[in-house]
Amino acid sequence: MRTDEYIALEDRYGAHNYHPLDVVVQRAEGIWVWDVEGRKYMDFLAAYSAVNQGHCHPRILEALVEQSRRVALTSRAFRNDQLGAFYKEICELTGYGKFLPMNTGAEAVETAIKAARKWAYEVKGVPEPEAEILVFHNNFHGRTTTIVGFSSEDQYRQGFGPFTPGFRLLPFGDVEAVRAAMHPKVAAILVEPIQGEGGIIVPPEGYLRALREIATAHRALLLADEIQAGLGRTGKMFAFEHEGIRPDVVIVGKALSGGLYPVSGILADDEVMGVFRPGDHGSTYGGNPVAAAVARTALRVLVEEGMVENSARLGAYFLGRLRALASPHVKEVRGRGLWIGIELHPEAGGARRFCERLQQLGLLCKETHTHTIRIAPPLTIRQEEIDWAMERLSEVLTAPVPAAV
Repeated sequence: MRTDEYIALEDRYGAHNYHPLDVVVQRAEGIWVWDVEGRKYMDFLAAYSAVNQGHCHPRILEALVEQSRRVALTSRAFRNDQLGAFYKEICELTGYGKFLPMNTGAEAVETAIKAARKWAYEVKGVPEPEAEILVFHNNFHGRTTTIVGFSSEDQYRQGFGPFTPGFRLLPFGDVEAVRAAMHPKVAAILVEPIQGEGGIIVPPEGYLRALREIATAHRALLLADEIQAGLGRTGKMFAFEHEGIRPDVVIVGKALSGGLYPVSGILADDEVMGVFRPGDHGSTYGGNPVAAAVARTALRVLVEEGMVENSARLGAYFLGRLRALASPHVKEVRGRGLWIGIELHPEAGGARRFCERLQQLGLLCKETHTHTIRIAPPLTIRQEEIDWAMERLSEVLTAPVPAAV
């Protein structure tokens, strides 16, 4: 079938809850994808960081296939021979005492919220059900009803209430607003070290350190949502490492499986993880043997193939080239590692048309918050491939505003 026929099928039989670019991907390898008509594109989104290791990484793919042939699912009613080894490897890699596995990023965030509330009631002594969690404007932690309830994005909320209470929304990057909001019933501060969906918003230097200090002073937990920012994307294993802090809970997902299987979870030490007892929380698929085997290999690939270091080195190179680009459309270039946002002036007419023009030139990017082009290639990218992409970015960003498709 042709591209337009595949699109027609989606439009006819699928819910219209996404607005993708009109490219129909048929196969992928490394940083490249091919559409159904054989056109080749460089992937500059990496499935929102899920494909940090590159598409169809052979080692991860082999782990997926081999484990699937042996046993794919036992549920947590029984044990399997992969889960304990996965726990050990991820805890030794990250320095946390325990890991609780789930499937999707939103499930992991929900798990962190449940852990923080139960810790507040059982350990801190907050009267139930009065615990409060501090969150931030422009946050994106998922799309469950609890999570969208504390979003500042009207579209994410409209039509889905009533919402779960117990959250206070504060300005991102404003330390004094956090200080003023603290009180004895605050269970936790939930923060993205860099806001991804918000437009690759990097907070002021020292912000995360200040949150750590405030949380410690008030005996509250610091929860770091590293689902998009973590596992090498910013040039360190976790984005919070840029400020030398240690959150109480780290939320991980996406690249934890290299894009081949949904795997997520939370990392924490015994004080927090010890609040869970049999029956408190769980998932039929969470911690299944395929997920565990895939995640073990995905983590090894990141470390052994130097992908985190590659992100740091080439991210600095890429940011430097983009910031040197003289474009009448660009308001700001910001980012860290291979995670970059190009914010356009409002008069440019929105980032969507620029992404559509880049698609025509063989480069797949995606807009966010109307005016920002976000860039997040697989961490396997090479400098000559960045140079190839820069030629196309330069052509589009220095030309007159492209017509809307």
